[in-house]
Amino acid sequence: MKLKMIAVAGLAALVSFPTIAADIAAGKAKSAVCAGCHGPDGISFIPTYPNLKGQKAAYTYKQLKDFKEKRRNDPVMIAQSMGLSDEDMKNIAAYYESLGKK
Repeated sequence: MKLKMIAVAGLAALVSFPTIAADIAAGKAKSAVCAGCHGPDGISFIPTYPNLKGQKAAYTYKQLKDFKEKRRNDPVMIAQSMGLSDEDMKNIAAYYESLGKK
């Protein structure tokens, strides 16, 4: 029974973070404004700002969505995310993931 519960929990985790199908070129174009804080290659100029290069797309997308829906509180990121469509957020997330790890 315990093993079955673990298997179900694992499957639920996989289902909750689907692969993000997106347009990397469109994400690169939309990410130009992000470069001011997160760097042109996704490596932040400011130590307290996160690096986005190589970040998993599902994670980056979730963070952008959370800022837009005000589940995360950062005035700059909330303002930046308000102008992004769901597709924009997926594209940006896919772009940063495509840059690979540092």
